[in-house]
Amino acid sequence: MALSNQLRNQHLMWRAGFGPAVEQLNSLDKTSPEKLYKALQKHSPKKPEYLQAADNYLQGLMLGIQDAGRLQKQEMSAEQRKELQRKSREGIRNLNLYWVKEMVNTDAQLREKMSFFWHGHFACRNLNVFFQQELLDVIRQNALGNFRELIHEVSKTAAMLNFLNNNQNRKDHPNENFAREVMELFTIGRGSYTEHDVKEAARAFTGWGANVKGEFVFRKFQHDDGSKTVLGKTGNFDGDEVLDILLDQKQTAKYISHKIYRFFVNDKIDEQKVQWLSERFYKSDYDISKLMEDIFTSDWFYDENNIGSRIKSPIELLVGLQRMLPMKLENEEALLLLERVLGQILFYPPNVAGWPGGKSWIDSSTLMMRMRIPQLINDKDEFNVNPKSDDDQMMGRGEDEMKTKAGKAGKPINAEIDWKKYLDYYDRVAREDLINDIAGVLLQTKKAVSAGVISQYADGGSKESFIRSATIQLMSTPEYQLC
Repeated sequence: MALSNQLRNQHLMWRAGFGPAVEQLNSLDKTSPEKLYKALQKHSPKKPEYLQAADNYLQGLMLGIQDAGRLQKQEMSAEQRKELQRKSREGIRNLNLYWVKEMVNTDAQLREKMSFFWHGHFACRNLNVFFQQELLDVIRQNALGNFRELIHEVSKTAAMLNFLNNNQNRKDHPNENFAREVMELFTIGRGSYTEHDVKEAARAFTGWGANVKGEFVFRKFQHDDGSKTVLGKTGNFDGDEVLDILLDQKQTAKYISHKIYRFFVNDKIDEQKVQWLSERFYKSDYDISKLMEDIFTSDWFYDENNIGSRIKSPIELLVGLQRMLPMKLENEEALLLLERVLGQILFYPPNVAGWPGGKSWIDSSTLMMRMRIPQLINDKDEFNVNPKSDDDQMMGRGEDEMKTKAGKAGKPINAEIDWKKYLDYYDRVAREDLINDIAGVLLQTKKAVSAGVISQYADGGSKESFIRSATIQLMSTPEYQLC
């Protein structure tokens, strides 16, 4: 059975973006996926605006950094250090909220979705807001560009060099952490290199570091300029040359294509298709935009077994909800608490490998929480969840502070939903067809949701109240967790 344009376009919007926006509903059935993808491409190459989250206090501190090395820890009082850390964590929290807002509202859906993928690929925890801002900007600028340029630039960011301890990588005392993760997680993947390769590559990265302002510095007196052998090639290599050796390996194109297929197409890998994609990716010298076009314009991307086959990540779920139902949150901190409860806080990956995704998003408690979120947002339910205490996950804030800012247990999350455009879309739909039509917009799964059950719990007082309540009910189903 031929799939409708609407279903295929919704599939494209969920994978190449964060789900369809309410403004798109009228055109989803009339536009071909090819045209929609061209529109996504057209809106995405624009240079993204730098997301500035550090406040005036931090910016002033950064500007005065050269005066007398005021950020040197030994020259700061304990109180100043504490305030600096608090402000920086607050900045990262704001950066999180700014980026989520961008994901919700931007026409550059493809760029932000690719940036979200690279954010997980180049997983990095760093409590310096300036370093995180810079890393995010590098990722967003290069998200659809060239992977070669992207990895060279990411590898020189202060966030990554500090997170992977390369500031401590010196001649005669090499630190292997950075070199190992570049191989294992960013390029060729585990099993494609030896311990000797890691040791030799670590020598090549000696002297790579960043100063307190976040600028890349090459400390040549700390660099080992002797001969090294990495993946069978011998020479007086530096870090850039090692990255190029890794990029020369076809295995790098295969590793990246594999990971991208799993994220954008299906958890179940079709090795033949990945091989085809990776060969073309390698031949294009790592053109990310061409790789994504190969995926999103192929017939097989729209196969039924790829539609509704992925579990939405917490960010995809929260952003997708806000794109379909535009809303103002009385307290945006509530979003951070929801991210935390569901297991995905931007800029706080669980480890260097990032979020595993797939079925790891769902357990008995997170599934129940996910199904309650539409009710919470609709102000019909109380937020009485106490997340596990984890200082890292709380971004260094105490339990009481987190709950006070994000809505104390037992209090509703107040969201003001703008229903107008959504309700207008169903204006001409007959009452008896409403549930099927709403389900067709909200759900990507073949499995039908019982219209009887939805009707039983929906408010039948008026057409408008029925649409609103049926929508919240359908968003509260297990099927809505899939895209």
